[in-house]
Amino acid sequence: MHENLRLLAALGALLVAGCGGGGGGSAPPVDPVAAGQQIFRFDTFGDEAHWTDTLRMHEALEQAVSPATALAVGLKVDAEAIPPDLAAAIRAGQVDMDSPATTVALIKLDAVIGVKGVVESVNGVDRLRRVGVTCALCHSTADDSFAPGIGKRLDGWANRDLDPGAIIALSPALDADRKAIYRSWGKGRYDPRFNVDGISKPVVIPPAFGLAGIHKVTYTGDGDSPSYWNRYVAVVQMGGQGSFDDPRLPLSVTHGTQDLVSSKLPALEAYQLSLAPPRPPAGSFDSAAAARGRVLFSGAAQCASCHGAPLFTDANSRLHAPAASMAEPENPSYAGRSATGMYRSTPLRGGWQHPPYFHDGSAATYEDVVERYDRRLNLGLSAQDITDLAQYLKSL
Repeated sequence: MHENLRLLAALGALLVAGCGGGGGGSAPPVDPVAAGQQIFRFDTFGDEAHWTDTLRMHEALEQAVSPATALAVGLKVDAEAIPPDLAAAIRAGQVDMDSPATTVALIKLDAVIGVKGVVESVNGVDRLRRVGVTCALCHSTADDSFAPGIGKRLDGWANRDLDPGAIIALSPALDADRKAIYRSWGKGRYDPRFNVDGISKPVVIPPAFGLAGIHKVTYTGDGDSPSYWNRYVAVVQMGGQGSFDDPRLPLSVTHGTQDLVSSKLPALEAYQLSLAPPRPPAGSFDSAAAARGRVLFSGAAQCASCHGAPLFTDANSRLHAPAASMAEPENPSYAGRSATGMYRSTPLRGGWQHPPYFHDGSAATYEDVVERYDRRLNLGLSAQDITDLAQYLKSL
């Protein structure tokens, strides 16, 4: 065990310990997309004040979260951040994946996607002193090329394996009732309004790819660009140092006295807009059926009336009343908790990557989606039509 810790400490020392605060560091690259990538992956906006000072998550991670536990709750590991010697040791079974000390070593290496830590060596033992989270926690995953949950980063992909509620519930600062609420959310779901209105009704984590040309980027179309939601999440959800204000909610939140958010929003948005939706894997859909489904999509099924090409959404021109949502009626209405009180038509490209569907995740497959539309709108689709439409959606 001690030999294992010495190995991890030696390899971790290859990188600078504790480089992950929210506001310091060297100047970002001139290229806004490159700068935005660094912000998306590694910038906490100073949210350590929330995750460390308030929730004391550094204690939970250091004491109780092994790599095996972290992977079980959907955290992902960037294989490209792991030095070759450590990667070989992991493959050889020489690294204790049931030890929280290994998690600390991985955090020190910036290998845990979406988690930034300040690690200090105390009497030869690495200690996690501060921890924060980044955009990549929920909106990146790994391609499993090294092992399940460990691989190359896939930025913009919704991490539907992630259980944010279970992670937050590890906090020693929360009481039992609060922890029970968080644990009830489940994998791939998060409620970005719960800490504002006290209502627990999580939605599925959306992707952050395929946003280019689309102004309304959230389920309820609250802002006119990704930066609106980036500011909301950075300040109101992550606990970053800065301000968010929207009188429509009404909500006004300020954390700290230094703004570590505003200057980073243009580059962050530039990177998000550069993330193209992933193409469906070869052989993942029936081409002949998809061709038939495309005809239905633009014709009898009426899908194109809201999801017309090339954006496959009408969000730039209109939002829709809750009654038009296939997830409504629901109580409480998610739209009713938003700034608009309405819903955006979700863009469809890359949708194969992130089931379940609708904002509440109530449709497990595209077949379920089409069947619900057929039933609610009396489209009169045959079983073959439903299959063909689902295949077309998988092809986008």
